Amino acid sequence: MSDFRIRTEDIKDDEILGFYVQTQRDKQIVEQLKASTPLVLEGSRGTGKSFLLRVAKAQLLLSYTQDRAFPVYVSFAKSSLVHSDDPDQFLHWMLAKLSSEILRALTKKGLLFRPPVVASILAGGPTEPPGRTYRVEEIVKAYEESYRNPGVAVSAVGVPTVDDFKNGVEELCDALDISRLVILFDEAVHIFRPEQQRQFFTLFRDLRSPYINCNAAVYPGVTSYGPTFQLAHDATVAEINRSLLDADYRESMLDIVLKQADAQLLTNIERHKENFSALAYAVSGNPRLLLKTVAKAPKMTSGEVESVLKNFYRTEIWSEHSGLAETYEGHRTLIDWGRKFIENTVIPDTKAKNQQWEGEGKTESTCFFWIHRDAPEPVKEALRLLAYTGIVTKLDSGIAATRGEIGTRYAVNTGCLSATQPLPIPSITKIVRQLTARRFTEFGANAPAFAGLVNVTGTFQVPDMSQVLQTQLTKSVRVLDITDYQKECLRKLGFDTIGKALRAKEEDFQEADYIGPVRSRRMMNAVISSVLEYLSG
Repeated sequence: MSDFRIRTEDIKDDEILGFYVQTQRDKQIVEQLKASTPLVLEGSRGTGKSFLLRVAKAQLLLSYTQDRAFPVYVSFAKSSLVHSDDPDQFLHWMLAKLSSEILRALTKKGLLFRPPVVASILAGGPTEPPGRTYRVEEIVKAYEESYRNPGVAVSAVGVPTVDDFKNGVEELCDALDISRLVILFDEAVHIFRPEQQRQFFTLFRDLRSPYINCNAAVYPGVTSYGPTFQLAHDATVAEINRSLLDADYRESMLDIVLKQADAQLLTNIERHKENFSALAYAVSGNPRLLLKTVAKAPKMTSGEVESVLKNFYRTEIWSEHSGLAETYEGHRTLIDWGRKFIENTVIPDTKAKNQQWEGEGKTESTCFFWIHRDAPEPVKEALRLLAYTGIVTKLDSGIAATRGEIGTRYAVNTGCLSATQPLPIPSITKIVRQLTARRFTEFGANAPAFAGLVNVTGTFQVPDMSQVLQTQLTKSVRVLDITDYQKECLRKLGFDTIGKALRAKEEDFQEADYIGPVRSRRMMNAVISSVLEYLSG
């Protein structure tokens, strides 16, 4: 049975390019990440944001000798753990984290064998002797452990100001003959914490200089950019959308699986091509969902694939979306309405259109719908949350519909659209074969379907994140996006809650049967990544 590495965190730096399937769009995004213009990369969970950041990093390291552009990958996944008494904790943590990761990356490359004096600005203190723990590393650790005792005092003494940081980077680049630092921010902001969004994008803009090029991967739903950051002027925005209409869509999704498939799975895919195609088209371009669903149907038989399609797209994907309401109670109305809107309105209307066109002898089908640009703001927010969990995909804005009205075009997940059909495999096959972006269901500014949500405008509240975090830490590890085997290992080892799993050490996993140093590292990475992603929404 194939042992898929579903998360980018499971892949080592020197392996990342071996897993890379280069589509034209992905190549374009990677080139943008390596360029000097700041980029904000937006995509739902599992679409490959982290992977493309890591690909850009690997390629920049390969060309470093010639180009002297040095990449620094920085994950902000642990931002949800920062709960100290410092009113500027997020800014201080970001600067300390960034400084620490720059020094770590330079050290790993062998460029800080004899650290220049200026390195002490980023280190927050002395850099000698080699191998010592820098002051900023201690600060980062203190902030990231503050969740254990919310409100704990954390001293930010040693964290550089933004100006000192920029000056320090400039002098460090001059001393090491580096043309510029290419900062690759991953998990940049928590979508349910607008104040973090504002602080991050303010820092993103303030860091811009000839020596610093910032890029950030974010989820759909980021709406608070702060008082100084202007999206149209301060960065280029790129969205990860692998369109079902692309000529190479199926082959690129197949290549993603082939990179990790064993001989038996390869044989089964070749034997049941249509069944694999149904799984590939059902994920609507999401590589993580593809690997997860293929792993659930290794034999690729029609019965097995149909069972996966029905169970996953009727239940599992919706459970993840609805689960957000349990964590962020203030958004419950938006989350619940969004699900009802898709299940009770968009999907039935889309099916009806496809059936009508088939009855009229037209060789056209759709999975697209259109929302007027003047639709109520709560509707747009609900759609952003649906895009966050991957149930819908935002395709393009400024699209003219009937009577020249302007709006945004979305696509509903093909798996969700077909999962309720008695025979989902031929349903998906027919939809994709006849798919056209020119056909879509339209929802005007005052569509009747919006009526149930309009009256709740202004009632949403930002939750107390300290209380939310403590509640989340007590939940069972069953809610995590890891394999059943990993969940069972955690349970047997006594790490049955999210809080306990977060505190687990790598050697703890080696107490499980058949888990050695290599698998324990991979399992540790998968568990911690899943925990942090869950805590971030």
